[in-house]
Amino acid sequence: MAKSKEVKTNAMRILESMHLPYEAKTYECRDFVDGVQIADILGLPHETVYKTLVAQGTSRQYYVYVIPVEAELDLKKAAKSVGEKSVAMLHVRDINAVTGYIRGGCTAIGMKKQYVTRISDSAKELESIIVSGGKLGVQLKLSPDDLRKACAGEFDDITR
Repeated sequence: MAKSKEVKTNAMRILESMHLPYEAKTYECRDFVDGVQIADILGLPHETVYKTLVAQGTSRQYYVYVIPVEAELDLKKAAKSVGEKSVAMLHVRDINAVTGYIRGGCTAIGMKKQYVTRISDSAKELESIIVSGGKLGVQLKLSPDDLRKACAGEFDDITR
């Protein structure tokens, strides 16, 4: 499953430039799979694997949310967390244009622009979490606080 040549993603370069430790985990990925499948492929507990979602507020601003793969984003809590009346999920076709990443490879680290980012406060209870590495087939293991630093995010209650 491991690839022989290490692939450096933008997210990895950013973590390295900030001197934040991480561990890259690679897997074979021909088609998009969801976070639960990725956790299973890598043999990881589901509660440690997080997905990155992007939404747009009524102000037309974009927001990034990092939540456990089995959780659901609570749109009311998510909107309140960023001071919006409401937020709606970004359509899949717009992910690349807004973030610079593709579906399944989207990470809060190193998007085209720095968007307001919220990380589920459940992450604070974990020693480390797994997030997308910015490319299909690459996941990054790092501390929740290092993720927060790398994406200039804040922890908040944003899930159902």
